[in-house]
Amino acid sequence: MNTIITRFPPSPTGYLHIGGARTALFNWLWARKNAGQFVLRIEDTDEARSTKESVDAILESMEWLGIDWDDGPYFQTQRHDIYNEHIDRLVEQGHAYYCDCTPEEVNAMREEAKAKGLKPMYNGKCRNRGLKKGTNTVVRLKTPDTGVTIVDDIVKGSTAFQNTEIDDFIIQRSSGMAMYNLAVVVDDITMGINTIIRGDDHLVNTPKQILIYQALGAPLPVFGHVPMVLGSDKARLSKRHGAMSVGEYKKMGFLADALINYLVRLGWSHGDQEFFERQELIEKFDLEHLGRSAGMFDMDKLYALNAKHIQKKKPIELGDDLVPHLADLGIEAQNDVFTQGVIETLQPRSKTLVEMAQGAAFYYMDEIEFEEKAAKKFLKPETSDLLNKCAHALEELCDFSQGPQEEMFKQIMEETGLGFGKIAQPLRVAVTGTTVSPGIFEMFIALGKEKTVQRIRKAAQFCTAQG
Repeated sequence: MNTIITRFPPSPTGYLHIGGARTALFNWLWARKNAGQFVLRIEDTDEARSTKESVDAILESMEWLGIDWDDGPYFQTQRHDIYNEHIDRLVEQGHAYYCDCTPEEVNAMREEAKAKGLKPMYNGKCRNRGLKKGTNTVVRLKTPDTGVTIVDDIVKGSTAFQNTEIDDFIIQRSSGMAMYNLAVVVDDITMGINTIIRGDDHLVNTPKQILIYQALGAPLPVFGHVPMVLGSDKARLSKRHGAMSVGEYKKMGFLADALINYLVRLGWSHGDQEFFERQELIEKFDLEHLGRSAGMFDMDKLYALNAKHIQKKKPIELGDDLVPHLADLGIEAQNDVFTQGVIETLQPRSKTLVEMAQGAAFYYMDEIEFEEKAAKKFLKPETSDLLNKCAHALEELCDFSQGPQEEMFKQIMEETGLGFGKIAQPLRVAVTGTTVSPGIFEMFIALGKEKTVQRIRKAAQFCTAQG
């Protein structure tokens, strides 16, 4: 069996978006599943709109997602000689010809066809004139006058295109620049691409590309055209649905593994399973279960899946991802034992890393600021003695784990006659400044005895000052 070689060919006219990332992912998974090759090609022939900033952003997004490439990146603007060589061969072998018809003449041909109720097309005027290359000549592919071109597609099945509706299309502009369809086919042939998974918006180009393959005497690759991703209202995906660049999802605190998991499930299934880890996706991915209907993008499902991935990972695995989000809040932190302890307390209740960073902020504060409403309710003058009592008892513990803490609180409950909630809420406000936090015991353990006791004593002083 030949080595599977797939590719991803983004145009650097903007950032990497959800649809492009999903296409890259399908090709990458198929290559990895089969121990094949994944090629990255930058289709930058639209020089007016292509930018280095976009190239860098695309590469950065792919690296963050962990979609690594085995070959490339190639740039089409550096491959003109290769395209010209193939175009010259097509002309020499009679599969293509020079045409000097002006745009006005071609438009007139199309209008004439429309007037006859036919498809507006170039009428082949220069096909048999034997023109030589000139300053204003384009090159057209000589397409069949009869028969059909069949696209065998692993997703959509077979689709037949009537050759009479495919005109002799341009493969090289008068400037010498190769047209998209020619460049793509030559790239795929010379790079050995034998499996092409792409959006079904490219299906209209496929019959033309097949004719170029045939003219060049090259075998056809396997084609798979996957439906577009739609919004939850079944409209074309836009920013209001969540169609942001991949980099935006990173900023919002999504994990790369969660976004990959979600993107795969937008167009592929493995029974009813929703949660996949990366290696599991590589092992289970196949082409037979690529969906024929459009995937519906749902931010709520992405948030839920991200939360599951956060819960599944070890704190040390999340540390490097969390630290930049803490930095965005002005918090200097390292992926150390302290931060990993903090993460452990927040994993069960964090949907994103941004949410986790916000929830973690109090751990890193030198001085706690009390929310006015919380302080008014729980840090009253009469609460001072209770807080000092708890601070002293906690300080006396030789073992600061949860068991000894629970025993200590039972004793204080007996001595004061107060329920656990009446004790825990003032302590929570004392340590965090708010009424919402991780569990009291796990929070104290993560914060450490010294900081915990210090904060409780400061809160007791605050209570006294309110008298």
